Amino acid sequence: MNSPSFSLTISGPPFQLFSLPHLLALAVTFCLLTLLYLFRRQLQASAAKRVFRFALAGVLLLSEVAFQLWHVLTDSWSAAYALPLQLCSVTLLLSAIMLFARSYLLYEITFFAGIGGAAQALLTPELFYPFPHFRFVHFFVAHAGIILACLYMTWVEGFRPTFRSVLKTMGFLNVLLVVAFAVNAWTGGNYLFVSRKPENPSLIDFLGPYPWYILSLEGVAVAIFSLLYLPFWRKTPASAPTARNLPS
Repeated sequence: MNSPSFSLTISGPPFQLFSLPHLLALAVTFCLLTLLYLFRRQLQASAAKRVFRFALAGVLLLSEVAFQLWHVLTDSWSAAYALPLQLCSVTLLLSAIMLFARSYLLYEITFFAGIGGAAQALLTPELFYPFPHFRFVHFFVAHAGIILACLYMTWVEGFRPTFRSVLKTMGFLNVLLVVAFAVNAWTGGNYLFVSRKPENPSLIDFLGPYPWYILSLEGVAVAIFSLLYLPFWRKTPASAPTARNLPS
């Protein structure tokens, strides 16, 4: 593609952590989350709730389709790095299905893995392309969309995680870890960053050398998920929707 905003290579400096575009993207994300919270009750009582839910799911799916199409059009698609097997790619797809189906089971997983992974990615992006490149816009739309989807289901649809949700999420992530190891061995990729550390600065840099940081990540995941669960731990299990007791 000839347009500088869609090209595979860039001529200027790459993305810089906590640069002005990065901080503005974080500010926009925070504003969207704030607006969702402030207008949650209006959405609950509005006929537009269903439209909002489907629209958000559509944005998530469209972002993944656009990402794959960009790789195809720039002749850069490779099974080593374009498969939707990074944590945020997986939770993005699960979040879209969750929104379409109003699935509590998927909510249990995406609430912890989605918010935890996307928030860390927004703060320390594994990103090379600067604003206004397509990849910059795609990155922040996709990751902000994951968090919006999870908090929409919490604030508007009334879903609540339980401690069992934390255990389910850890089980899911460990199964995904095995899949990533196998795919990395086959493709030479680095899905879930279990073959090597990411190139850009991240939390993983503080967790020790390979492969020990993988074990450290398990502990970090439990700690982050526990913090996310903290606002809900005093709730009784009956207050959380189940497959047989979903909110209307």
